[in-house]
Amino acid sequence: MAEIFSIGGTDIAPGERVTLDLPLPAQSTYTPMTMPVHVVRGRKPGPILFVSAAIHGDEITGVDIIRRLLHGSALKRLRGTLICVPIVNVFGFVTHSRSLPDRRDLNRSFPGSPHGSLAARLAHTFTEEIVKKCTHGIDLHSGSFHRTNHPHIRANLDDPETEALAKAFGTPVVINANLRDGSLRQFAADAGIPMLLYEAGEALRFDTLASRAGVRGIGNVMRALEMLPAAKNLKKIAEVIEARSSTWVRAPQSGIFSHTIKTGNQVQEGDALGRVADPFGNNEHLVCASATGIVIGRTNLPVVNEGDALFHIARFANVETVSTAIEAFREEHIEGLGPGDYVDAPIEES
Repeated sequence: MAEIFSIGGTDIAPGERVTLDLPLPAQSTYTPMTMPVHVVRGRKPGPILFVSAAIHGDEITGVDIIRRLLHGSALKRLRGTLICVPIVNVFGFVTHSRSLPDRRDLNRSFPGSPHGSLAARLAHTFTEEIVKKCTHGIDLHSGSFHRTNHPHIRANLDDPETEALAKAFGTPVVINANLRDGSLRQFAADAGIPMLLYEAGEALRFDTLASRAGVRGIGNVMRALEMLPAAKNLKKIAEVIEARSSTWVRAPQSGIFSHTIKTGNQVQEGDALGRVADPFGNNEHLVCASATGIVIGRTNLPVVNEGDALFHIARFANVETVSTAIEAFREEHIEGLGPGDYVDAPIEES
């Protein structure tokens, strides 16, 4: 490991922790904007891992996860370097918006350009100052557009190292997700950087299960990379099941939507998941599962238009096995908590 590691012109030596700000284009009011970065360097060499959040400015679950992660006592024994970027899309974050002021999706703008749009310039800064300097990455996301996601990992499972890290994270469901042009995952794959995308919770909301599972999962990945010492008293990771495909169930008509299924529930093809009716309660249509699997996403909006995505189902051959793994996963992370309870769960020393 190099004695000096530099980000944004700031040098960080082994054993140091530094918080710095990467300069970004100013707002139209001439107010300066910066991207906050926290770097933790171990005294011994090891991988360089970035953990990023809020690439979509309204997806704040990852901001909470990184806050908890950085308060973990286990980081005192870190090998290698941990780079945490809690708010990548600072422009969207301050306006509670998914996109940037130019209405572009930052996660379709990588690797970016120093001379392009605002989204391209922001992507370029993150690519050059963070991603290219790392050996591995974890990007934290939430459900968007009033949808909530049950914790799961999306990754390129055809790459052996990425698949191993995806399973090490410890969510019961891991999806082999296609790479999308301009996405951070696409750039990382092209650069040979194994990267995971963690999906959990809802935009503009904190969620105890999503946060606790996210912190625990990042710790599991860091242990798999030998950045942290092996945990002696950590419970065995629940069984991890791969899904090679998923499907959306859409509204059969416009109207008022009510659901009977929660995220994480198992469903059989043809099962009733909810109903859509007109405002008078007439002309009612059942919403049925189009496949057998586990519900990993669901809309929270009661007013829907025909064709709106209502449920996201991950397909599995053995649904019972996945259902059992999800139940164990929930008990592990929220056992003893009441409705609405919100607690911290940093990575602790083993």
